[in-house]
Amino acid sequence: MRIDIDRDRCIGAGQCALAAPNVFTQDDEGFSTLLPGKEDGGGDPMVREAARACPVGAITVTEPAD
Repeated sequence: MRIDIDRDRCIGAGQCALAAPNVFTQDDEGFSTLLPGKEDGGGDPMVREAARACPVGAITVTEPAD
């Protein structure tokens, strides 16, 4: 899977980090970012829930085309 975070849309609510703390964190400015090595979600089943929890829809999760 591929995870994209629209930093122009992110408001730093932190819901992603609460839903999937093994994948998301907040940077020094308070915006959502991925933990190092978690660009593909690391197999965490909560990634999609984290995207749904974002109040502004800043997180997009897509599956690669086969």
